[in-house]
Amino acid sequence: MELRQIEAFLAVAEELHFGRAAERLRMAQSPLSQTIKKLEKDVGSALFERNTRSVTLTAAGHSLLPHARKILDEVDLARRAVNAGTGTVYGKLAIGFSGALNHTTLPPLARALRQHYPQLEVTLHGGLLTQEALHQLGNNVLDLAFIGLPIDSPSLATRRIATERLGVTVPADHPLAGQTSVGMAELAGDPFITMPAAQGSTLRDVTFAACAAAGFRPRISQEVADPYTALSLVAGGVGISLMPESIKGIMPAGTAFLSLEGEDVLLFSGLAWNPAATSPAVRAALRLAEEVLPTPAP
Repeated sequence: MELRQIEAFLAVAEELHFGRAAERLRMAQSPLSQTIKKLEKDVGSALFERNTRSVTLTAAGHSLLPHARKILDEVDLARRAVNAGTGTVYGKLAIGFSGALNHTTLPPLARALRQHYPQLEVTLHGGLLTQEALHQLGNNVLDLAFIGLPIDSPSLATRRIATERLGVTVPADHPLAGQTSVGMAELAGDPFITMPAAQGSTLRDVTFAACAAAGFRPRISQEVADPYTALSLVAGGVGISLMPESIKGIMPAGTAFLSLEGEDVLLFSGLAWNPAATSPAVRAALRLAEEVLPTPAP
């Protein structure tokens, strides 16, 4: 199996079109087809199903795809290692985050990584609530993730980076919208917009705990995975939602933010990673994160 065969396979697998794959590889279509046929002969199985209308991966092709990507990634890392100076941090770093809830924590880290480690290729994966992010860390899909705390994942490591008070977001025409604060018990009759239970949202858990402490169980009108979508639904009058105070700066028109009276309702946020899968890039990112996102005082 030759590197050029792997590159050809990956191009066709991602384009699912021999013509576009040939253009991407800057070669003629006929040599590309011959390269794929030779690869199929070498591995002993057809990798693509071809007809006049479409190209699709076979089961064998699907099996080869993640390994092909890994091979090319390793080759890319090897090239960077050869050309990198002493002490240069290179490689790839995949970071997961939820979305709007990380708008004050993700940008400082992403900016610092770009400034301090320009050879590091950082990819950001949004829309991940805590449990899904932890699952991807455990499967080595992600290297770092912004998550809610606490978590029950003994194999993963975490560090707290933020402690935020929660308030309630309500539609601008809500009867309580003109107030600056409200007691949780006053919200018992309102429909709530929360994150989905199946995706393990810490914000959802804190919301239910706050409602229980006030003597009621929230009536859920809508579940959405994206926090900003939840705010948009609040603006549309679908319901109310508990959110951290930092969200006030990015709330859509048609919403109001009220502080919660009584004992603080707190949301703890952190970074999580898999200690069994740390690379020099991950270790460098963790050191940098300690500078730009220090653990808050108790």
